[in-house]
Amino acid sequence: MHNPLKSLTRREWMIWLISLAIVTISNLAPGNVDLLTLTATWIGVTALILAAKGNVWVQILITVFSILYAVISWKFRYWGEMITYLGMTLPMAVWSTITWLRNPSESGKEVAIRRLTRRHVALLLISGAVVTALFWYLLRLFDTPNLALSTLSIATSFFAAALTMLRSFYYALGYAANDLVLILLWLLASIENPAYLPVLVNFVIFFLNDMYGFFSWRKREAVQFAAECGA
Repeated sequence: MHNPLKSLTRREWMIWLISLAIVTISNLAPGNVDLLTLTATWIGVTALILAAKGNVWVQILITVFSILYAVISWKFRYWGEMITYLGMTLPMAVWSTITWLRNPSESGKEVAIRRLTRRHVALLLISGAVVTALFWYLLRLFDTPNLALSTLSIATSFFAAALTMLRSFYYALGYAANDLVLILLWLLASIENPAYLPVLVNFVIFFLNDMYGFFSWRKREAVQFAAECGA
């Protein structure tokens, strides 16, 4: 695998560096820096800019991020987030790594985009309902705070991870939806404990980066399928 940073455009370098600066300042501003949260955020921001490029390194970074974020969630007793990232996002990121490596684009520098079929959509809806119901039951057993939001987070996380594995540009909308849920979750946490405000800011930045990823993949999809039609 080549150096992923070499493929970034000037605009993407700017987005990445500005995002890093904002999350770093938000984590340093309170004066009580949580190195675990800051490290996880740096990895998350970097993963998102590489995701916009369709670079396989994003899946490796998400694997690391999942472990760190699970620990952060465990500290606040957000069992849903911890279970979701360790039991679902992490293994699906590993699976996506294998899938992306096996399906490169013609350039070999990014993953080939695939359009969803009706069969894909049906399987996504059925499996999503089953996974959400199962995790809701587990979260209720653990007396998880904000159960409704935590359950919604599981559903959006599943669809985002599954769409990533399927190499669909809709993956970014799945993660953006998940970001909005997490913004609400960590807003509630920040109200209870202002120390979690940096995590809230982190997910606002994640949301903006995911939306950039969506438009980036849409543009790449148009180029890819135009080339296939012309071949």
